[in-house]
Amino acid sequence: MYNCSKCPGYCCSYHVIPVTRRDLERLAKHFKLTFSRAKAKFVTKGDEKDGGEFKMRRKADDHFGRICRFFDSEKRCCTVYEARPAICRDYPVGRCGYYDFLANERRTQEDPDHVALTWNA
Repeated sequence: MYNCSKCPGYCCSYHVIPVTRRDLERLAKHFKLTFSRAKAKFVTKGDEKDGGEFKMRRKADDHFGRICRFFDSEKRCCTVYEARPAICRDYPVGRCGYYDFLANERRTQEDPDHVALTWNA
């Protein structure tokens, strides 16, 4: 239903991207790092309200202000797609906020091309 290749990375800009222990183990293996080194480099401590044991570190982004540290801000895509956290693998669960925003804008403007996307994945 959603074509994520045309999105500028909306879900990657969420304030909290929960990361489980298993996610962090996957990232550590992907980068050939120890669990401890990956933990220090990629995440901060999460809590119950964050939805995970850890939360992803973020970096500056021209479009959203802050974004996942693994997001390529020029190509607008994930750089660790094969090792991405479970929450990213499962997204969108139910609805995509960016898709809903575009659909609403296009309905409101009665223009199917309104807010045309220009990023290439």
